[in-house]
Amino acid sequence: MLEFKVYGTGCAKCVKLAEVADAAATELGLEHSLEKITDANTIIDAGVVRTPALAVDGSIRFAGRVPSVADVKAILS
Repeated sequence: MLEFKVYGTGCAKCVKLAEVADAAATELGLEHSLEKITDANTIIDAGVVRTPALAVDGSIRFAGRVPSVADVKAILS
């Protein structure tokens, strides 16, 4: 199962990033889980410098922006 983590404060961009990640995995037919991380210390401990950030299976793949569904699908394929 694919594991997504969205790091951010819960702002509109963070919500959008979660929606984009979910849509990309769903379109590819991938089983996945999605966790939203809003705790500042946890975000820092993960090495995130800019939010929102998306980690896929523990690796930060996007930070400081909301990628398109196509961008997320490209890293999942």
